[in-house]
Amino acid sequence: MRSIIVGTAGHIDHGKTALVKALTGIDADRLEEEKRRGITIDLGFAHMDLAAPNCETLRLGFVDVPGHERFVRNMLAGVGGVDLVLLVIAADEGIKPQTREHFDILQLLGVNRGVTVLTKSDMVDAEMLEVTLLETEEFLRGTFLDKPNPVVPVSSLTGAGLQDLKRALAAAALQVPIRDSEAIPRLPIDRVFTMKGFGTVVTGTLVAGTVQREDELEILPSGKRVRVRGIQVYGNSVEQAFAGQRTALNLAGASVEDLSRGMTLTLCATLETTRQVDVKLQLLASAPRALKNRARVHFHSYSMETVAEVRLRQTAKSDDEIGDNSPAASLHLRPGEGGFARLRLPSPALLVPGDRFIIRQFSPLVTIGGGVVLDAAPLLRPQGQTDFLTTLERGNVQAILTARIARRGANGISILELVSETDGRER
Repeated sequence: MRSIIVGTAGHIDHGKTALVKALTGIDADRLEEEKRRGITIDLGFAHMDLAAPNCETLRLGFVDVPGHERFVRNMLAGVGGVDLVLLVIAADEGIKPQTREHFDILQLLGVNRGVTVLTKSDMVDAEMLEVTLLETEEFLRGTFLDKPNPVVPVSSLTGAGLQDLKRALAAAALQVPIRDSEAIPRLPIDRVFTMKGFGTVVTGTLVAGTVQREDELEILPSGKRVRVRGIQVYGNSVEQAFAGQRTALNLAGASVEDLSRGMTLTLCATLETTRQVDVKLQLLASAPRALKNRARVHFHSYSMETVAEVRLRQTAKSDDEIGDNSPAASLHLRPGEGGFARLRLPSPALLVPGDRFIIRQFSPLVTIGGGVVLDAAPLLRPQGQTDFLTTLERGNVQAILTARIARRGANGISILELVSETDGRER
């Protein structure tokens, strides 16, 4: 059974949670405050099985995110591992600020499959629905949700359009590449809690690899080791979980005080944390101002959130990192521009090549860009850095491995170090 993670996106009160409930029968709002206020505050989860046109059964795990601008950080903790998106737009309101911000985030994270849904279609007449449809099509033009991807009007109240939406979801899900279950396992933690009779439980989307009961895993960045006492996938006890599944692990050897959102479970003594990463950075065209060298930003990757200092890199005559006394210390990245940068973090974090991230302006909080990690084990003063990063960005497996070995010179690099540098992906 193929497992697909579906993330919701859209403005507050546009009906994301109601739509998930109409599809799955599960109310993803789990907090008492959410039910009292009638808004989603933190991540919610649901699931359903769906028959595909080729008779394959698809298991869809939904990550329902908050739409309020105050809770974008919670939204970011959930969308990092999604395979496709349900972009939700209310027929009676159309495109709103968080519609735009959420959609920018999805594109920066490399999400490229999904379905656009016009909710609350029962609350408007045919003329108004057509106006919102035209506005939505204009908004999506030139993006991954442009035609021929459907825009599906639905009503979570009456059920109108839900069958059309299920068919569109199945078609989109079949286009999602199957995640690598043979890779090094990584589970970014998004919830930590205690269950009576079981003890410590963590949940997250298994973004790579396979986890089995009785496996010994390492919590990064703390380095604490734990044993997997039990596994649940979508509420069912299983012997193993595979990449692409929403997974709950009952852990022995750690208390809730040892764990928090943003930590990652992985194979022991395999991957290493870092305090600096070399990245390809893209600034949104809608960013309110240029990003200056040494600017501090809020950094989000999977469920992790921290602060980062951006060290932009010259790409003309020199590829040295730009410091305070450099002639190019005033270098900046203008809205809509991209370039290489080194991000410095205040404490160790687990990041590997290929990880996507989002940056938000330090103050006021607004999403300004994102990018992809190229190197999580950068050398202090490498030569030919721009050429090296260009190879990491565009090269094939052989070119990337050759470049990583060559940069170590006569010292060479061990197989274990190479696996750690690449997350074992370049194989």
